[in-house]
Amino acid sequence: MSRELPREFAATEVPSGLAGARAFCGGCLVVGGPTAAYDPEFPKLFKVPVEFDDRMEREDGACDRYARLLGTLASREELRPLDRTGVARIIEETSRMVGDAAKLSTCFSRVADLVREADYWAERAGRDVVSADDVEQAVAAWRRRLDRLHQRELEEIRRGTILLDVQGERVGQVNGLSVLQLGQFAFGLPRRITARVRLGKGEVLDIEREVELGGPIHSKGVLILSGFLAGRYSIDRPLSLAASLVFEQSYGGVEGDSASLAETCALLSALADVPLRQDLAVTGSINQHGEVQAIGGVNEKIEGFFDLCHARGLTGTQGVLIPAANAQHLMLRGDVVDACNAGRFSVSTVASVDDALQALTGVAAGGRQADGNFPADSINGRVEARLLAYAQTRRAFAVRPAEGK
Repeated sequence: MSRELPREFAATEVPSGLAGARAFCGGCLVVGGPTAAYDPEFPKLFKVPVEFDDRMEREDGACDRYARLLGTLASREELRPLDRTGVARIIEETSRMVGDAAKLSTCFSRVADLVREADYWAERAGRDVVSADDVEQAVAAWRRRLDRLHQRELEEIRRGTILLDVQGERVGQVNGLSVLQLGQFAFGLPRRITARVRLGKGEVLDIEREVELGGPIHSKGVLILSGFLAGRYSIDRPLSLAASLVFEQSYGGVEGDSASLAETCALLSALADVPLRQDLAVTGSINQHGEVQAIGGVNEKIEGFFDLCHARGLTGTQGVLIPAANAQHLMLRGDVVDACNAGRFSVSTVASVDDALQALTGVAAGGRQADGNFPADSINGRVEARLLAYAQTRRAFAVRPAEGK
């Protein structure tokens, strides 16, 4: 094997045209990575470590360079040229590939496949150029070929085999959102999350962890939730509750902390005895101060809940709550955007647990007043009163009866 570094691997910036596509998709040379682990000779033969990013900034001029690359690809493979709408739709899809409105994908092999399939649909339609409609047809066909498991899950929910409400209100119950990844295809699925509370010793039981279905990051999220609960409501008294949290009807592993906001809302709803809206789904992780943090797969999660609501009939009140930090990552499907513009679906951002609680309950979360207490009729006031009652009851049980009585 030659020790000379191939020319395309020596590029230090994104090249233009088809050569750039080959350079950035033809291979990734990472000395010390998985290849080196399996082949001890690899670091000896390749002396220059190189790592290619899978995304680039969607800045001024980037779209023009992308358009030139697409033109070069079409010309070299003798495909139909793309018109302005076709180029724009492909660029939009590359942002969806990386899940970020401010980025473009540099996985040009996938982009090239999309151009080729769009050319096929243009030929079927008898067009001389590839338009946005042809690209959309290619994207839809790609999704349809990989969507079997997603459609089966939706069918089970529609038939009532998997219990999930998209209307009404329930105490201690909320719609969380999960993402399943199958190769390059990812899709979102809503899942019911429930919480039960009772008198105890301050333990929040993660049922997924207890049965070894919860991964370490999910367990970390529940422990952070416990820290938030104790830090906000039980600073000067023992936390005297026992609570249990679970993803209902999940029969596989649960990983990630993106459900910690939904779990917190379900738990506080159970403590305050205030129902949560079932026509809203929630995603987001929290820290110990109750701030909502960004999560991954936000587009797939929104689209997963939208698909279910659309199948059951959009009411105009349904929607998804996402972290405010994820607003910059939104690259939703056209049908979801159209439904939002028509007022038949909504995507709202929240920055804190209190924001989410107020949206889900319609009741003010409430902040601490000058006397140090929450308003009695607020969500936080009701939660604190419930926990105080638990502490007093636990103390009463701990007092020994007087002798002779």
